[in-house]
Parts: sequence; C-alpha cells; structure tokens
Amino acid sequence: MNPVLPSTENTAADSVPARFPTLQEWLSWQQKLHFTSIDLGLERCTGVARELGLLSPDYRIITIAGTNGKGSCAMMLDMIMRRAGYRSGCYTSPHLHRYNERIRVDGLEVSDDKLCSSFSRIDQARHDVSLTYFEFGTLAALDIFQHSQLDVAILEVGLGGRLDAVNMLDADVALLCTIDIDHVRWLGQDRNAIGHEKAGIFRPRRPAVCADPDPPESVMRHAAAIGTELYVSGRDFFYEINGDSWSWHSRGRSLHDLPRPDPYNDRQVQNAAAVLMVLELLQRDFPMAQEILRGALAAFQAPGRCQVVNDEIPVVFDVAHNPQAVANLKNCLEKMPPVKSTHMVVGFLNDKDYAQMLQLLSGRAEYWYLVSLEDERRLDAKVLMEHLTGPGLTGKVSVFDSVAQAMSSARTRAVRGDRIVVTGSFITVGAAMSWLRAGH
Repeated sequence: MNPVLPSTENTAADSVPARFPTLQEWLSWQQKLHFTSIDLGLERCTGVARELGLLSPDYRIITIAGTNGKGSCAMMLDMIMRRAGYRSGCYTSPHLHRYNERIRVDGLEVSDDKLCSSFSRIDQARHDVSLTYFEFGTLAALDIFQHSQLDVAILEVGLGGRLDAVNMLDADVALLCTIDIDHVRWLGQDRNAIGHEKAGIFRPRRPAVCADPDPPESVMRHAAAIGTELYVSGRDFFYEINGDSWSWHSRGRSLHDLPRPDPYNDRQVQNAAAVLMVLELLQRDFPMAQEILRGALAAFQAPGRCQVVNDEIPVVFDVAHNPQAVANLKNCLEKMPPVKSTHMVVGFLNDKDYAQMLQLLSGRAEYWYLVSLEDERRLDAKVLMEHLTGPGLTGKVSVFDSVAQAMSSARTRAVRGDRIVVTGSFITVGAAMSWLRAGH
C-alpha cells in the first residue's frame, strides 16, 4: 500500500495559464472541440498521455468493460477497496448529476478547481491535438490519479474496449461484464463482433474475469490468442442465490451466506460474483478479511440501478438504456412487492433500440409519461407514443417536453399504493432524481 502523502496535484498547474475559469466553460468548450462526439482510437489520447507522463503509473489498474454492469462493478470494487484500507481512484461515466461524479479519489468526488487545473495541464500538453469530451475526461482522471498516491485505480470503459481511451493503460486485471447488443454503429451488429471489441482490454499474461456465463466465442478466442488467463462465470467461479443470501466459490475458496447487494436485482449478484473473482486474483497485493467483503456487500447501493426511493409514492430509478438492461429492470419490477398501478416515466436517446425496449416493458405500467429529453440526441416523445399505441401495448399515454413535467404529472396522478418507475437513460434518471431532491 502506498503511503498517503499531501496532494501535489495543483503544483504542476501553477504556471499553466487557464483557458477558462470555470468547470462549465471547460466542459462546454470540450463538447465542441472535436469534429464528432465519438471518435474511437488510441493514438491522439496516448500521445497526450505520454507528454504528461501518465503511461507508467505506480498504482495497480483494474479495467472494466461490458454492455451493462460496468458502473456497478466499478463502484463495488471501489467501496470494498476503501473499506479494506486501500487508497483508490475510480473513473466512471456518464454521470447522473454533476460531472465531478466521474472522478473520485478515496471515495470523494474531485472539486471543480482540481478538474480545471487538470484540464489546463492537458490543454497545454496536447498542443494542436484535437480531443473528444470523453478523451479529455479520461486524461483528467489519469492526471489527477497520478498526483493522488493511489494503491489502485478502477477504470470504466466508455464505449467498447479495444479503441476506448481507457485502454491506453494496461490492466493488471481486466473485468468483462455482460456482452449484448448496443452501440452497433461502432461495435458491430452481433455479440461476436461486440465481444471482440470489449475483449480488447485483455493483456498478455495478465488475468481477466468474465461475468457473462455465456461469452461469445470471440472473447474466448482472443484470450487464448494473446495468452490471457480468463476466468469465466459458471466455469471457473460460481455463485448461487438462496433467498436473501448467496454463496460463491472458485477453485480455491468458498464463501457462504453472503449479503445480497440488492434485494430485487439478481444482476447485482452476478456482478458481485465477478468482483469477488477479481479480488481473489489481486489478494497477494490487496489482502482483506471476509468481514470487509460482507460489510461492503450489505451496504452497497448503486445509484440509479433498480434503486428504490421510498416515499409516500415509491420511485424506482433505473438507467436501463438497451434491451438487456430493460429486460433486467422488468425482472426487478416483477420481484418487488405488488402495487395498484405503475406510472412509467420514459425518455430515450435516438441511437437506442427504443422499439424493443418499449416492447419489453409492455404490460408493466398502467400509465406512461413519455419525455423528449433535453439533449442533442433526443428522441421525440411523439415517436415513442406511436409505438405505445400499437397492438399489444397497453396503458394511458401522455407526452411531455421535460422530465420535470412528466414527474410532476405522475406524482399528481399517483395514489397511495402506486409506484413511479423512471428509466431509459442516465439523462432521464438524473433529471428525475434532481426533481425529487428539490422537494416537489
């Protein structure tokens, strides 16, 4: 474990002129800097990272990719590491409320000042290299981590894996969560193509864990081709759910009567099983007692993942934005206590398979509140309504120009014994959470 020393992260920025004085100005500029919001490839980002001296960190690295579950696994690993006394950095995306959520050191979001100082260093080091919004954020995370005396950094891939900016660093252990259809424009049309892209985070002679019990053949082939020792759920480690608890075992260890990280979401148990395998592979460097694991699992709650906020009218928040995630939300809702009526607040982005997601949710709500999100990729709520009024899709449907309007309407119509479900995007859930926090 590295000694915790006073932070020096602002020292290097003292002589760097700031392009902008506020975080919001930096972020607005970054969104327009590159010619497209997504431009997969490592060359630009790696060059800037090399200029900043970020490519040979002195902390261990866990890189996480997958269609769903990345954020939950990252937050779970971060929580366990910190409870065991290790100093961790955690980089996730996107955020629900504030950009600062994306970069955390020792469990705390970094400040606006630290982000602005880091952006200034990156801006100077990049010279005339154009970077995307995500690349700027990834470099900022690594730059801040470099000055934070970490033991371990937990890095969530943004899109795919092989060509994602996070992949410019070599993972000591790679974690691949589920593999399913999403982002087909960039990753491919089927699980095999998508699996190949996500397996790009594997490294020769370093271990990797796959939480998906049925990985596509491309994942297995790539691991074998480069000499990665791959640990697959259901083959190399196992878990079994037993009501309110679950058990886990690998080739050399068994754990019984573990607390469930979520009472309704079986996918979180699948995530936790993979997290335990990652920790077993790192146990020489990061030993920890069983009590640490049990305490962290019992206390874990991933914001916006089948999260229930109990109020006079309970609200279920879930950021599901692809068919696999929506199918999991449907399963969670079925496991929850019965209600009189469900009020479904939904807002999707236009690059998602919204028709299939609505079909999966068909029959799960008596009232639908369809939202046109405040984003350049917004999908008009009237388009969603056309699908909800088709054969087999039931419920009373209304359309709204904002999440706040939809939440207000749902809260007014709902009665005791009902519930409100908010889903479709991080943007939808984040806006609904903000509305609820404001005391409406």
